[in-house]
Amino acid sequence: MLPNSDMAEYELFVAEKMNSGPWIKHSLNVGVAARNIAEQIQGMDAEKAYILGVLHDIGRRVGVVTIPVHIYEGYKFAMDKGWDEVAKICMTHSYPLKEKEFNYESNNEIDRAIKKYILSCLYDDYDMLIQLCDSLATDYGFCILEKRLVDVTRRYGVWENMIDRWNATFDIKDYFEKQMSCSIYDVLPDIGKTTLLSPPPWKPPVK
Repeated sequence: MLPNSDMAEYELFVAEKMNSGPWIKHSLNVGVAARNIAEQIQGMDAEKAYILGVLHDIGRRVGVVTIPVHIYEGYKFAMDKGWDEVAKICMTHSYPLKEKEFNYESNNEIDRAIKKYILSCLYDDYDMLIQLCDSLATDYGFCILEKRLVDVTRRYGVWENMIDRWNATFDIKDYFEKQMSCSIYDVLPDIGKTTLLSPPPWKPPVK
């Protein structure tokens, strides 16, 4: 189940009042990127892609939190609304490697819940599309994958499986471009201009 696009945008507006930050515009741009790519692919629902993109990070409404916490909070929020398709995207958008993301054991309840969910679900084209678009959209527009991946690394540091995650994202790019018969960059507005921008990495405000 899904909300409509107006409801998705409204929930993001409410979330901004709770926890403002560049993640709001980033989420809207993920939605635009997902819609524009889905419009080029037979069998994909562009409106659904937009809604999933807009709400993929909705768990950040609870405040400045770690990646696992915003994933789990988004999942709980969407499930409470009855939006199971949104809930799935909240869970899957940060795990392109699927089971290979979890080569460790954790005593943290949230980590265990996420691991159990990811290992039990099947990714579809919408899961992969939002994973891709999450790596194409910033708060100030769109950029090539190389730029965005470095930007994320500057903010969060180097992860053990970082290169594998990068390669998985490029594989998703190739997957969709074969269906589009063009570059994903061809459908992202002003990407040539915004890719050249280099704002400093965002840091949460000091309270």
